[in-house]
Order: sequence, then structure tokens, then C-alpha cells
Amino acid sequence: MSKTHLKDLLADEARTAPLSVSADKFFLDYSRQQVNPTTMELLAKLAKESGVETKRQDMLSGKKINATEGRAVLHHALRAARTDTINVDGSNVVPDVYATLDRIKDFASRVRGGQFVGATGKKLTNVVSIGIGGSFLGPLMIYDSLCLNKDCIAAADGRSLRFVANVDPNDISLALAASDPETTLVVIVSKTFTTAETMLNARTARKWLLDAFGGDESKLKHHLCAASTNLKLTAEMGIADENVFGFWDWVGGRFSTWSAVGMLPLSLQFGFEIMEKFLEGGRAMDKHFETAEFEKNLPMLLGMLDVWNSTFMKIETTVVLPYSECLKSFASHIQQLDMESNGKRVKMDGSEVTYPTGMMHFGAPGTNGQHSFYQLLHQGRVANHHFMGYVKSSQPIDLAGEPVSNHDELMANFFAQPDALACGKTAEECKAEGVPDNLVGHKVFPGNRPSISLLMPEATAYTAGQLLALYEHRTAVQGWVWDINSFDQWGVELGK
Repeated sequence: MSKTHLKDLLADEARTAPLSVSADKFFLDYSRQQVNPTTMELLAKLAKESGVETKRQDMLSGKKINATEGRAVLHHALRAARTDTINVDGSNVVPDVYATLDRIKDFASRVRGGQFVGATGKKLTNVVSIGIGGSFLGPLMIYDSLCLNKDCIAAADGRSLRFVANVDPNDISLALAASDPETTLVVIVSKTFTTAETMLNARTARKWLLDAFGGDESKLKHHLCAASTNLKLTAEMGIADENVFGFWDWVGGRFSTWSAVGMLPLSLQFGFEIMEKFLEGGRAMDKHFETAEFEKNLPMLLGMLDVWNSTFMKIETTVVLPYSECLKSFASHIQQLDMESNGKRVKMDGSEVTYPTGMMHFGAPGTNGQHSFYQLLHQGRVANHHFMGYVKSSQPIDLAGEPVSNHDELMANFFAQPDALACGKTAEECKAEGVPDNLVGHKVFPGNRPSISLLMPEATAYTAGQLLALYEHRTAVQGWVWDINSFDQWGVELGK
């Protein structure tokens, strides 16, 4: 396939027509990948021979597939239906999940409704969420994806949510400078309550509150809450036990947005009812992943196509290109999700891998990226590209006298760029356009740059859940084929 140009592949309608799929209003076009139907049959065979279906079921049923840490991998349990049964060590974890979700719902409702107020009796309308890594990137991504949705704007009227991650004092200084201590609730997100950067920022916020309240520590309980499992340390911080929301060791940080890590701050901002839709979207993608046949299974297709690009086509980079400002934080989250999961040097048995695994990920929203790094994409190194966009804009604008709406202008670029990357432009085409001979070489575009295009209906809590779960499962599929553990992170631990 590497010897056949994408321009020629795209001209073959019999080859191109089967290379797209729809599922629950998501449309995936992968015709601009260097594959044909035979390639896809071979990738399906590779997935089967690698035990992907068995490993998928092992994960979904609660088996301890994170062998290096002796843990189950159950982030999907965080979005399960209340009536589902998912057992770990013979115990159904779903009731515990819903016990915490019910507490988050009650707490968020009381804060938003003014029943839980600050130390001076004022309503808590500002939330500062302190966390890092998975305790920050996922929740921020979901916040950004929702904050322009009209229903979410209405639900968040009069409220603000700020995230603090960097231990650089400028980060927390900016968040606190924009906040009023009397109306601020600080959410501290750390499972063990020992994450160095998070705890230094938490102590900084604590001092800021104490300074505002004359050093009276009894008032801290009105302004602090946490997502953590360490009740001893949260109590020492001044947080009442009833305002601490736990999660479990079978949830990896980069998969934890569905837990109190994300559900707590985001429910405080948008309301629990909206965030329930987020869980429903993730649950729908889980069901699709579990039941759809390979050729119609979005996570399977994305995962196996990226195995194809990395291991067989020797492409080292995936560029994440969301044509929506709502997804401006998506690439940063996928960087952690994929690179922390699949940046591994050994297989499950501890032996070194002898083939490329994982890819470097970066990206930015279109059309910003077009005026930044697309030069390299078109005429420099070859990368794999993930384009994504929405049929409907959250904030449509249609100016009188303009030939197209703002969203149509954006989506024209969304549709054109994959073709430009795939087809390129030859020297003959340049000459036919009258390009001077001395510039022809500069204006030739090799093309043959693979991409997928994912089209979604609009930015809602439900589609945000679908999208995040899709990429979580895509990551797992790759790891299962490469026979690596996508659910530990020893490189992160070394850095710590």
C-alpha cells in the first residue's frame, strides 16, 4: 500500500465506498488512509489473532488486566447504568459508583441552589479546581467542549469555573486574582492527597482563604471540598469528611474524568443533570464498542488504523485537528491519554518490544493550525491526521452580505484539508497554472498524507461523552494489539 498514492486510491470508487461508517450520529470517513478493503480484512484478522475481543471482554467484565499493578481497569463502570453489574473480586462496584454520584448530585445542587453557602453567608458562585495531569486535562477538555453550548450557558449563568494545574505560581495567582474568597469554593483533586504540585497549590489557596477570613480555620470547611480517598489528609487541610468524594484504584488518572475528578467541578458549573448526559454518551459508546462488528466499530477502526500507521507504515506522529473551538483542549488531553498509555518499551511479559508502539500526538483547532504548523504537514514530515468537526455550530453566525456563514467557512476548510494532504499538487499541475519554473519545486506538494475525518452532530454533553469514550477505547485497542499495558505509567512515576 505504501507504493500506491492516496490520489490514486481515492479515484477508485469501489475501494473508497466501503471505507466509511456511521454510528449513533457519528460519521467516520477513513478513505484517506493508505488502506483498501483487503487491508481492513487483514487488520481485522490481526485484531482477532491478538485477542482484542477477549481482552475487551476481560476489561468490561472487571478482570484485573492491569497486571503490573494487579488492578482491574474499570473507568467504564463510572458511566454504567445504575442497574448494571460489574464485579471486582466478587463484589459489584456499580452501587458504590452511584453512591458517590448521588452525593455529588446532592452537593452540587445545594451549592448551586444556595443551601450550601460560604462562611459569610454568600452564595458560592465561583469554583477553582486544583489538580494536574488526568485531574486537570480531561475535566478542562469537557468544560471547553460545553461552555459554548446554549443549554450549558443557561445552566452556568452567574457561575465561573477555573482550573489550576501548573505549580508555577502564576497559574494559581491568575485564578485567585479573578476570584472573591467569600464566593469561592476550592475543589482539590488528588487521589492520595500527596501529589506535590497539587498540594502546594492547595496550600496556597488555603492560605488565601485564611488571609481573607482573619486566620479562622473553622471557616475553611465552607470553602473547600475534594476528590480524594485520603480522609486523614483532607481533614488536616480543613475539609469536612462529607465534602470529600472518593474514587477507586481501578480508575487511572487519565481515564478519571467520569469520576468525582470531573463530575464534581463540572456538576458545580453546569448542574448534575447536564453531566448525566455526558455519562450517557460514554455509556452509549461503551455499548457500541462491545457489540458492533469490526467493520462498523468506531474504536476498533480508529485503534487498528493507528496500529497500521505506526507499526506498518512507520509513521511516528498523529496530529489531532478539531475544527471547533469547543475542542481546543482536546489534543492536550489525547496527548496524555495516548502517550502515557502506549509509550511503553516492554510487552506484558516484560520482554522488550521489537516493533514501533505508540505515536507522538500534538494538535490545535482549525483553522488556527493552518496558519501555524500545516506547512510541515503538507511539505515536511509525514504524519497521520485526525480531523474532527461538528455539523451544527454552538454559536452560529450568518452575516448579511457574506457568501457563507462563519461555520460553513470553517467546515469548508475541514473538508478541503484532508483532500489537500492526500492528493497534493504535482509539478505538471503547477506548470499548468502558470507557476514560473524557478518556483515549481517550491509549490509542489507530495500529498500521500493519511487522515481520518470524524463528523459529529453538535457539541453537547452527550457527544462529549461519546467522543472521550471513543478515544479511550481506541487507546486500549492499540495496546492490546501491541501486547503492552496501556494502564500503568512507570515513566511518570520515575519523573516524580
